[in-house]
Amino acid sequence: MPQVSLTELIAAACGGDALISFPTDTVPALAARPDRAELIFAAKQRSQTKPLILMGASLDDLWPYVAGSKDERSSWQAIADRYFPGALTLVLPASDRLPPNMNPTDPTSIGIRVPNCAIACQILAKTGPLATTSVNLSGQPPLLSFDKINTHFPQVLTLSTADIEAWQNSAQDGVSNHSNLGVPSTVARWHGTGWEILRQGSVVF
Repeated sequence: MPQVSLTELIAAACGGDALISFPTDTVPALAARPDRAELIFAAKQRSQTKPLILMGASLDDLWPYVAGSKDERSSWQAIADRYFPGALTLVLPASDRLPPNMNPTDPTSIGIRVPNCAIACQILAKTGPLATTSVNLSGQPPLLSFDKINTHFPQVLTLSTADIEAWQNSAQDGVSNHSNLGVPSTVARWHGTGWEILRQGSVVF
């Protein structure tokens, strides 16, 4: 699998035909442009009943993909203010801007997340929100090292070792530079009057 520079990784993702992987605060992300989400399903041999997560550099970048009343948005904003950036995915009603291939069996909802990871947010700020999931074949544990990703997913672009090391040495801006902690995000779904925990991760919600 080719390892590329940060600039090349961002350009490949924006082009739409590439799958990329980058560090996050949970497990490495497998990512593609939202309108090319089918690339992820194919690479992972993933059932279309399992939706992807829309990851962005900020909540403002993700709001256009979400539909809700003023009161609902206020409630969701309060949760986001408490937990974003971080290892929490909120499953909310989707707007008509969301490509249906993000969640083929239920395009009316979407999981959104802002990672607490400087390099992930740097990439997402340039690409815009991306369709994401963990890097693994469906049903298998997430791959936590880029060496293993290189071996098992040779078609996926990753950052060069030099770029990752440079980022780890320079992330001093108050945004976490912790990455790949190995525990997936907590997933909470809005049900109109409250939340249902679909997956318990590191965040106690």
